[in-house]
Amino acid sequence: MKALVDLFSTDYGLMSIASIAFMLGMGVFFLRLFTNKMNDSAKKAGK
Repeated sequence: MKALVDLFSTDYGLMSIASIAFMLGMGVFFLRLFTNKMNDSAKKAGK
């Protein structure tokens, strides 16, 4: 329980949450970007 209190109430805990959220968001962004690029490339090659 102390770990959760530290995670949400200290500056280093909040920075950890922000960093993890940023990394997950970046992963989703790049996944969508690369998937769209691969689909566009496949459409051009199939024409």
